[in-house]
Amino acid sequence: MEPSQRLAEAERIARLAGERIVAARQSQAFQHRYKSGDELVTDADVDVDRLIATELDAHFRDDARLTEELSPERDVLEESESLWIVDPIDGTVNFAYGHPHVAVSIAWASEGKLRLGVVHAPFLGETFTALRGEGAWLNGEPIEASDARELDRSLVATGFPYRRDARAPLLRRLTGVLARCRDIRRNGSAALDLCHVACGRLDAYYESVSPWDFAAGLLIAREAGAKTGHLYPCPDRIPADLYGENILVSAPGIHGALRDILLKADEGRLDEIENSG
Repeated sequence: MEPSQRLAEAERIARLAGERIVAARQSQAFQHRYKSGDELVTDADVDVDRLIATELDAHFRDDARLTEELSPERDVLEESESLWIVDPIDGTVNFAYGHPHVAVSIAWASEGKLRLGVVHAPFLGETFTALRGEGAWLNGEPIEASDARELDRSLVATGFPYRRDARAPLLRRLTGVLARCRDIRRNGSAALDLCHVACGRLDAYYESVSPWDFAAGLLIAREAGAKTGHLYPCPDRIPADLYGENILVSAPGIHGALRDILLKADEGRLDEIENSG
């Protein structure tokens, strides 16, 4: 099947999943629990993941899957030639609390490269899509990343892990970036943050996230003209396209400056950041 046909199927499945998400919130017929300590998961996450799995099996039975709830084993990142990467509900806390920043994220990779991505935001009525080498779109219209060139006039997004004991080093990054940018946003959905970089609503985004959180959004941002990369070298065994630690995605004109600030913050050199403004 051609990538464009795969994209059409992925978009159809994402919209179907979005309908299920909206229905779940309207009915309030979902319960929640916690996994991995403080990470919230709802019945709807599992139900939507199962729906997407059924649809993918019907059309792409021979492809491997990496999904947050049903198939989270990351060995497939190293082993699979053809891989679907799925987050059934990106922004689970937002979903549970009634916020609109919620998305279905579906990406497909082959030979370690992201080939297509769909991020569907059912409460916002927006669907972002991309094909490798062919561009990115919002509701069928082409989109482009911002042309920001000055960090002090740039809007930057990030996020934080559920584990409270892992947040302290990230507060240094936040302090450093806040000292030099226009402002920070923390919307609670990595997939949508990346898509907002893609369409110019944000100038940059940085975070460490799981593959299902970022895969589709990363390709969408890249195809819209954003510069994508990592703060530190990626491990040899995992393709860079599928490695979510310390990612940085931004308008090309501010990528180097923002990377420099984040690295200095990691080294505890906050005084240098403040004095350079």
